[in-house]
Amino acid sequence: MNIENPKHKEGMMAVKRVILISACLLGCKCRYDGTGKRHQSLIERLSDVDCVPVCPEELGGLPTPRPRAEIQGGDGQDVLNGHAQVVSERGQDVTEPFIRGAQRTLEIARTSGATEAILKSRSPSCGCHHIASGKFDGTLHEGKGVTAAFLERHGIRVQSEREIG
Repeated sequence: MNIENPKHKEGMMAVKRVILISACLLGCKCRYDGTGKRHQSLIERLSDVDCVPVCPEELGGLPTPRPRAEIQGGDGQDVLNGHAQVVSERGQDVTEPFIRGAQRTLEIARTSGATEAILKSRSPSCGCHHIASGKFDGTLHEGKGVTAAFLERHGIRVQSEREIG
């Protein structure tokens, strides 16, 4: 029996690109304050891509809403190397859930076939270029969040929504 598949062309199956995306950018209310950051123009630009939503902080077991957290003593690379920690504004060490969330995000990337990710800028998990200073005073410094650093270590290309538009 010969069944025509409209996506099948000359023996090749058309496969959409798969990208991880911070769930908050799709409007999911998973940010620390229980809100989303829906980025409509980004969503429209990715209409031809299979987007796999992830929230590393929720994947790591943190609730929503949750106290704001920042990396103290470095950035995500330093957290992964054991030289910095993620601390909530209440002073609680939440490093382990952040690392666990990064690990689960990588598992999802591998399972879905994603080789790149678009992550929420300035996040202690997802920040790609700048993150909060760790002083809870609104200042930023160069560095990556825990998940962004972990994904890059494992060959996943990461960029922020600001780079995409």
